[in-house]
Amino acid sequence: MTIKKVESADTEFIPQAARILFETFADIAPDSWPDMESAENDVRECLEPGRVVIAAFDGDKLIGWTGARPQYGVTGWELHPIVVDQTYRKKGIGASLLRRLESEVKLIGGITMFLGADDETGRTSLSGKNLYDNLWKEIAGIKNLADHPYEFYMKNGYIIAGVIPDANGIGKPDILMAKRLLPLQSSLD
Repeated sequence: MTIKKVESADTEFIPQAARILFETFADIAPDSWPDMESAENDVRECLEPGRVVIAAFDGDKLIGWTGARPQYGVTGWELHPIVVDQTYRKKGIGASLLRRLESEVKLIGGITMFLGADDETGRTSLSGKNLYDNLWKEIAGIKNLADHPYEFYMKNGYIIAGVIPDANGIGKPDILMAKRLLPLQSSLD
């Protein structure tokens, strides 16, 4: 496996990346990328100047990729997306992509990486309920019911920084996660 930064898209990268993106979310969030055209458009957006894209290859075959875009100058970066071809999952490729992405973002001034991990399909204990009454209690007791990726991010140093109840419809929250990329300064201890 080779992991490298993608500076510009060749004619083969965009359709391969779009296929992985589309197939990854087809069952868990089909409205995100309802067709290949929308997935290809998102890949092109990820490749715009000022953004970072990291890809994993098995020989010449793209097997996964991730990207980040600056949201708060250069200090806060949104991870969007991270996807691995289904046949290559659970082999550490996602974590390797994430580590390389974080390293690249740090080099250009990134301090914090954040993401939204939607739960539109009842994959966590936060889904299907009114979170407004006891939000932080619900977050503290979160359970993974069906392989939701929030645990992957937690294993890689991210924390749940908040939840937007009903972000994707009634009972369909967005789990906000973040990670500090630089060591804590002594003045903040």
